[in-house]
Amino acid sequence: MNKVSVNQPIVEIDGDEMAHTMWTLVKDRLITPNVEVPILRFDLSLRNRERTGDRVTLQAAKAVAEHQVGVKCSTITPDAARAAEYRLTKLWPSPNGTLRNELNGVIFREPVIIDSVPRLVPGWVKPIVIARHAHADQYKAVNFAVPGAGRLTLTYTPDDGSPATSHEVAAFPKGGGVAMGMYNYTDSIRDFARACFAYALTRGYPVYFSSKNTVLKAYDGHFKDVFESVYADEFQSSFEAAALFYEHRLIDDMVASALKWEGGYVWACKNYDGDVQSDIVAQGFGSPGLMTSVLTSPDGSIQLTEAAHGTIARHHRRREAGETTSTNPTATIYAWTRALAHRAALDGNTALAGFAADLELATVKTVEEGTMTADLARLVPTHAEAVTTEGFIQAVADRLAARSGGGAT
Repeated sequence: MNKVSVNQPIVEIDGDEMAHTMWTLVKDRLITPNVEVPILRFDLSLRNRERTGDRVTLQAAKAVAEHQVGVKCSTITPDAARAAEYRLTKLWPSPNGTLRNELNGVIFREPVIIDSVPRLVPGWVKPIVIARHAHADQYKAVNFAVPGAGRLTLTYTPDDGSPATSHEVAAFPKGGGVAMGMYNYTDSIRDFARACFAYALTRGYPVYFSSKNTVLKAYDGHFKDVFESVYADEFQSSFEAAALFYEHRLIDDMVASALKWEGGYVWACKNYDGDVQSDIVAQGFGSPGLMTSVLTSPDGSIQLTEAAHGTIARHHRRREAGETTSTNPTATIYAWTRALAHRAALDGNTALAGFAADLELATVKTVEEGTMTADLARLVPTHAEAVTTEGFIQAVADRLAARSGGGAT
């Protein structure tokens, strides 16, 4: 098979542990043998972030912004235990958070639906796309333990010199407690809404935005108002022409409804809600290993794709001990294919778009015909025999080669 030629680069962001192992296998066996593409690699392993004082993360973000296409391996966000394990000088921040902030990105997570894989929610027959507003809220909050009796206030001081406004939050008893102050920006909420509506139009899906505006009347109410304004001013006519719609729902009602609906919509969530719901949806469709993740700029021009799962430390330690693993690399494969597809769309490269589609089809067909990793094999009623991580990737490579050579798929 002749390699597909790509002129413009892709930014590769490598990561940690078992995720890095799968990353290398997928790249070496499925991507580079078939695609000739300039790759700008950044090592975001925890050790290299420590070595560079985390400058490498900002360098990677800048490169993605410049070249518009990036593909990211899962990385470690260290806690105290990891800091001791890796002998860190500080608890470096989440690379994902830094990349999202630098790219002003919105995360869209969508399951890979494979007919032969049973779902924990059997009624889900179409994708549920979780759109996560990956900015501020709890993830940029000031939070602290209150040591004893005292009063907590929030004060807003305008830059224009007008009087400050203070709000009393709580009067703590002598036992103290905990406190948190969080925020978001109107511009960021507006960009989030635009990204959700634009993405939904490309997929032909309606949009639901969920919040708790009945309780957080000002905070969540502002999100609701901004979404309604952006929809009415910029997207309503396009949605109606496509026979689509937008609706706000209380998050508790939305969660209950999602369990009984069949899917086929974009679910726009605030930061924390999206973090939680994306994992629920991933597991409900079968496995976190069957979840795609795309970080996109509000206008869709910049995309950073990734594997939505973690670094799978447990499997990494087993491999370090000389054992084999049966870890699902599907999300890693799709991280690469979705990055290649975006590069193809930007460049008008039909051959590259075709290869990305072929690799995704080969991956799905491999599972459908009974070759699967342990996380999927245990779900199948026939209790299919699980293959190793390497065995699954090789099976996909063989099927892709047969398809490219005109063989059966």
